[in-house]
Amino acid sequence: MSKIKIRPLDDRVVVEPLAAEETTAGGIVLPDTAKEKPQRGIVVAVGPGKLLDNGQRGELSVAVGDEVIYGKYGGSDIEIGGDEVKILRESDILAKVIK
Repeated sequence: MSKIKIRPLDDRVVVEPLAAEETTAGGIVLPDTAKEKPQRGIVVAVGPGKLLDNGQRGELSVAVGDEVIYGKYGGSDIEIGGDEVKILRESDILAKVIK
């Protein structure tokens, strides 16, 4: 994805979904209609953090470039410059992939 021109607010994160699996573990090629939506993606933008009661911003636990796993129905799917991205709250992210 080219440099994205979007700045999420508060504790929101913009994620570029990774491509859906083309084949099953057994080697069967899946048609487009049978592919499940990916639940993994790369963080491409993060907000400044949630505004806390004391007026400070809470630090996010993910950063640009992190690979994350998110809930199947979490966030909003939008298109920016021809690329599909997902905008999630940090709480919709289930895990960070450690490599």
